[in-house]
Amino acid sequence: MPNRPEIVCICGSTRFVDEMRAANRDLTFAGIIVVAPGEADEPITDDQKAMLGGLHLRKIDLADRVLVVNPGGYIGESTSREIDYAHATGKPVSFTAPASAAT
Repeated sequence: MPNRPEIVCICGSTRFVDEMRAANRDLTFAGIIVVAPGEADEPITDDQKAMLGGLHLRKIDLADRVLVVNPGGYIGESTSREIDYAHATGKPVSFTAPASAAT
């Protein structure tokens, strides 16, 4: 199999969309393939949120590793679930900031 670029899945709270975009840009310019959460310009339904959550787990499956964008150490419920999933599937997980004890 020929060499291929590393694939990184970005995880994090939607409140950090600007920070996730910056991480996506930086990784892309470093020659890394990035998969990231989808973005919605308007509110989404609970069914859509559940579907997107499942889809994001499949993105973790595709990735070589996971980067958690967590300014201030914040990790919410959905991101925590994604981290647990990544660990369960053997994916390395790194963080942009140390995790906060108040998450």
